[in-house]
Amino acid sequence: MGSATSQALATAREALAKQGGKDGLTIGTQLFSAAHVIGGSPALRSALADPSADPEAKTAVIAKVFASAGPAARDLLSVLVAARWSTHDDLLAGIEEIGIRAVAGSAAKGTSIETELFAFGDAVSSDAELELAVSSKLGSAEAKSALVTALLTKKASAQTLAIVDHLVQQPRGRRIGGLLRGAASIVADQAGLTIATVTTAAPLSAAQAKRLGDALSKNYGRELQLHLRVDPALIGGVRVQVGDDVIDGSVATRITDLRLQLAS
Repeated sequence: MGSATSQALATAREALAKQGGKDGLTIGTQLFSAAHVIGGSPALRSALADPSADPEAKTAVIAKVFASAGPAARDLLSVLVAARWSTHDDLLAGIEEIGIRAVAGSAAKGTSIETELFAFGDAVSSDAELELAVSSKLGSAEAKSALVTALLTKKASAQTLAIVDHLVQQPRGRRIGGLLRGAASIVADQAGLTIATVTTAAPLSAAQAKRLGDALSKNYGRELQLHLRVDPALIGGVRVQVGDDVIDGSVATRITDLRLQLAS
């Protein structure tokens, strides 16, 4: 991420925070809709992401093109397009992130959007036909949206449905697994948490998970939310990923390392 994009995101997050979290689901879905429109028009995306263009002129474009959106969503879009971005695609990524954060902030207490996103990701990764249906470049955005709606309605929160619906309609070349993990990380960060994905060969007991979570939180200096996965291919041990950090103590990795050493 370039420095311009980092600063632009920080400014947009501050603007979202000042809104106080009111009507977050509506604001987030309107931002997602705007991202679809901007992403579908190279000319519009280029004009709005142009760092040399007058910010007031870009704000005027937002007011005209997205007149049907609410004032709060338009204000956030104006902040986003007025900022400088390292690349044109970063603008779309920024709109998406602020949309996810707005949606996440609207969830009722006790709703774990991150858990629902990971659960959907696990379901997709375990079903080749489903993964193809939601990620194929040949499928229409409308068909993917209808499928996601059918799968998640009454089974997940409205917030999770809104986020997943946006991601499958505008993947921007990303794989579905990465899309969901990225969205879950943003949701967790909005709540002041960091996600640690823990993969083991066999399920951990509640006591084991708590001890591991406490140790990781102490090591990273902030509360972590564990996402537990089981992969028998690891044979034994544990693999932990926190952001870009990977701690791999699995038996499978040790065997692979040993083979490489013997082959060298």
